[in-house]
Amino acid sequence: MTERYVLDLQEVDETQVAVVGGKGAHLGGLSRIEGIRVPAGFCVTTDAFRRIMAEAPSLDDRLDQLSRLNPDDREAIRTLSARIRRTVEGIAIPDDLTAAITRALARLGEQAAYAVRSSATAEDLPTASFAGQQDTYLNVVGPTAILQHVSRCWASLFTERAVTYRQRNGIDHRTVHMAVVVQRMVFPHASGILFTADPVTGNRKVATVDAGFGLGEALVSGLVNPDVFKVRHGEVVAKAIAAKQRAVHALPTGGTQEVAIDSRRQEQPALTDAQVVRLVQLGRRIEAHFGRPQDIEWCLVDDGFQIVQSRPITTLFPIPETGDQENHVYVSVGHQQMMTDPMKPLGLSMWQLTAMVPMHAAGGRLFVDVTRRLASPASRAGLLDVMGRGDPLVRDALETVLDRDDFVPSLPDAGPGGPPTGGASATIATDPAIVTELIERSQVSIAALERDIRTKTGPALFEFLLEAFAEHKRVLSDPLSMQAIMAGMEATWWLNDTLQEWLGEKNAADTLTLSAPDNVTSEMGLALLDVADVIRPHSEVVAFLQGVEDEGFLDELAKLAGGTEARDAIEAYLDRYGMRCVGEIDITRPRWRERPTTLVPVLLDNVRNFEPGAAERRFEQGRQKARQKEQDVLSRLRALPDGDRKAGEAKRMIDRVRTFIGYREYPKYGIVSRYFVYKQALLEEAERLVQAGVLPEKEDIFYLTFQELHDVVRSNQADDRLIQQRKDALRSYHALTPPRVLTSDGEAVTGAYRRDDVPAGALIGLPVSAGTIEGRARVILDIAEADLEAGDILVTTFTDPSWSPLFVAVAGLVTEVGGLMTHGAVIAREYGLPAVVGVERATRLIRDGQRIRVHGTDGYVEILP
Repeated sequence: MTERYVLDLQEVDETQVAVVGGKGAHLGGLSRIEGIRVPAGFCVTTDAFRRIMAEAPSLDDRLDQLSRLNPDDREAIRTLSARIRRTVEGIAIPDDLTAAITRALARLGEQAAYAVRSSATAEDLPTASFAGQQDTYLNVVGPTAILQHVSRCWASLFTERAVTYRQRNGIDHRTVHMAVVVQRMVFPHASGILFTADPVTGNRKVATVDAGFGLGEALVSGLVNPDVFKVRHGEVVAKAIAAKQRAVHALPTGGTQEVAIDSRRQEQPALTDAQVVRLVQLGRRIEAHFGRPQDIEWCLVDDGFQIVQSRPITTLFPIPETGDQENHVYVSVGHQQMMTDPMKPLGLSMWQLTAMVPMHAAGGRLFVDVTRRLASPASRAGLLDVMGRGDPLVRDALETVLDRDDFVPSLPDAGPGGPPTGGASATIATDPAIVTELIERSQVSIAALERDIRTKTGPALFEFLLEAFAEHKRVLSDPLSMQAIMAGMEATWWLNDTLQEWLGEKNAADTLTLSAPDNVTSEMGLALLDVADVIRPHSEVVAFLQGVEDEGFLDELAKLAGGTEARDAIEAYLDRYGMRCVGEIDITRPRWRERPTTLVPVLLDNVRNFEPGAAERRFEQGRQKARQKEQDVLSRLRALPDGDRKAGEAKRMIDRVRTFIGYREYPKYGIVSRYFVYKQALLEEAERLVQAGVLPEKEDIFYLTFQELHDVVRSNQADDRLIQQRKDALRSYHALTPPRVLTSDGEAVTGAYRRDDVPAGALIGLPVSAGTIEGRARVILDIAEADLEAGDILVTTFTDPSWSPLFVAVAGLVTEVGGLMTHGAVIAREYGLPAVVGVERATRLIRDGQRIRVHGTDGYVEILP
């Protein structure tokens, strides 16, 4: 039994995390790779840790107390975790355990120097890097000192930082155990870190080496700046040699000390180019063994490299799988759809099944492969133009990739470029009846879906849904619908470009589109003002809504004075718009109909901030402003040379914009309406699976793709392990920032605004709705936390249509994501709100409550003193 307490590094590999922790398992795996040298050592296993924990029964109660603490209660966590550490360090190590450790030391050399390193079972995993969570002790000499440091490593499982990390990530303290790695110390000439992928850009073909003299502690602790080498295809492509004034060396008696480096050596590289290339070759071998990019700690001893640690790089954005070795360029769907959060597997697969173009999933997000369209000069110009109008940062990133040496091959013009990106050419008459007919077609199709799906269950439901998806795509690709959308957009572009040329006026179309008819998204914001009008006179209802937490609150309303009218008004609103929610392209997100409390804060803001009849007044004011703008533009044009012709052309385009621009929002409303019908049917199916004991809870279906769910329904069997893996993966995806453009090398290409007409210190973005406004910034990441006053400026990551009810209450808009024709921009123009979108890191650079000035005509934001 005692032998389970100690295992030699050569005896373990990466499958034994439960026995020797993440670090021990990785080191064992490393020591088995051909050509990789790992300092000799052994692991004190988790059995030893459990044995120690059992020696102090009081620890059980303390762990219970710990798990009940709020992760934000720093003081309580600090006090209790310190008490647990003291208890663990004070436990006498039983004789048989001491004997096992000293026997292992005798085999390796009792008076040699060792590194004693903690190795937790929830460390260095693919989905969570606990780097730096637990402790390492260097140059420990003699059995007594080593036993003492093994105790310290056990205790380090309960440092304040490790405890808080587990609580924030929902990891139970009892499920994590601590092993300890004891390794012969190496006394290196140089040491450092090798990343087998570029940790900044994510490029998997570029390795980065950080190197310094002496022990690696000097780099890790930030004592010195390292030399940095970049290696691509077996050669050093860039290097920066730092002045290394200090190093950390081991002392013969144990411990370490800082030493000054001779001034003549400070500027010398710690490694030669040939050594760097050799090190990267070893790194590639390690990467191939573990199957993912690695962050590797290395030492140079004499002329050979020894590897002392390797862990996955967890910050890299995953690459879509293609199964070929070709170069690919991907554009983010989330940046076009105003939803950059990760989606659950069912959400991803449903969007893929109903989208008009093939989409690739990676990191919980979707991407479109644009390589072929970029490769053909004929389709390239159109793609760049459409991307540039949507989001200039995407265009700039694509141009950056095109500038690279032959990353995208050039195809002849006749190549498979696909149709021009603009869709059907807009040769339809300016006739409002077209929009009426399109809306009617969509409503008829959705009514048929609702009627026909009612009788379908089990495998038959899935067969039916596949047919429904075909109808879904047919409605979306209706040529008349495409023409109507393009007609509105092209007329907007024509007005902006031509009126700037003829009248020197920027973004004239912004005012001309105010209160455009038939815009289902802007109507949704105004309709909530009407609901507020019903509620405002009833003080009892208003007071009740202020305390609402339960989703069943609508039933309670009827008991109050005025409650029946309030409930009916909210119900009618939900009947028309209840399928919407934030992140609505992910079918798994809770809809307003499922979670009506989401709307309550916005509703209460409307009750507080507006007078009765506000919706109608707002719409009418917008219409008047647009009409005045039209008269002003036309009279100024008539005064120009050839003025009657110019005014006539402009009038035709203004009519065209007014006719078609509102319809731009309708197809998305149709998609989301259908989605809610699909979702309700799938949740009823999930309920049956729960009743049959196949799944523990309904929402588990969200972690399966549509096809996997179909299989579960057919076989009445689900893979619980797969569902748990998907939940863990989703948690890790939340920490990743999706790139606008991603290459098959893994490089995240961020575009830039190449502008010099902006004041120093201003935040640059895309001007999408004209005007300038000053006010208090409200940084809101969740619509349910809205608390707005008149004149506030909304600052958020992205806005999809579900944010529209907030737009009526604010004076301006700033988002991190967006383009000229994305929803936030369209609605901001309709409501006449100055807006700047695509402002990188706006929610981090602007603090809630700061005063800012939004320049909606020129596309920048100033933070005011």
